[in-house]
Amino acid sequence: MDDTEELARAKERGWREIARIDEDYAAGRIDQAGWHDAVLALIEPAYLGGDNPRAQSGHSGDAARWRRARALLVDALPAAGGSFLDVGCANGYLMETLTGWAADAGIAIEPFGVEISAKLAQLAQAQHPAWADRIWTANAAAWSPPRRFDIVRTGLDYVPAPRRPSYLAHLHANILAPGGRLVVGAFNEESGQEILEQQVSALGYRIAGRTRAVHPHPALSYKAFWIDSDDASS
Repeated sequence: MDDTEELARAKERGWREIARIDEDYAAGRIDQAGWHDAVLALIEPAYLGGDNPRAQSGHSGDAARWRRARALLVDALPAAGGSFLDVGCANGYLMETLTGWAADAGIAIEPFGVEISAKLAQLAQAQHPAWADRIWTANAAAWSPPRRFDIVRTGLDYVPAPRRPSYLAHLHANILAPGGRLVVGAFNEESGQEILEQQVSALGYRIAGRTRAVHPHPALSYKAFWIDSDDASS
């Protein structure tokens, strides 16, 4: 295994399969719906087959590593807290744990979730019955929510690169509340590079802040950054 392959494995389980799906999309062999169907066919069985809440949220590590990889999102929350939407909430475990970590830091958030997989959304509702009416099944890229949210957290791993400009614009125009904050992360990336942040900046968004945490792989870091809606591209 060469260094590039080792790094790819450290970043993403199933990276080979996702790379093939990206290649098919770029070549026009599948459309956007086909891309989502292919990615869901890859990740849904793995998530649903997990034997603990972390695995059902797509994480392969233990509780300590989950916290190391995700608790940095507390840094991205505004001190005032507010309504928090987790885009791609899977089984709702990040909603649960981040709410607790935020409370420990004196920040009150009201969690909501949206998930493209109906099966995962149903699992989230079953595991968090008190929040069942605030977890929706939808593709956030075209979703018209019943309300808007003070904080919206999203990853970009499962958004085809050509669709990211329209996706981010939709989140800002239709899902994020005025004066709200869009959080991108947590993701892992080379420590000395800001690839994703620079790609988002190039779309006209000003990065309002960023946070980092140590990754088990010495060349990588866990990262998140955020954009305040007043700084969004028009």
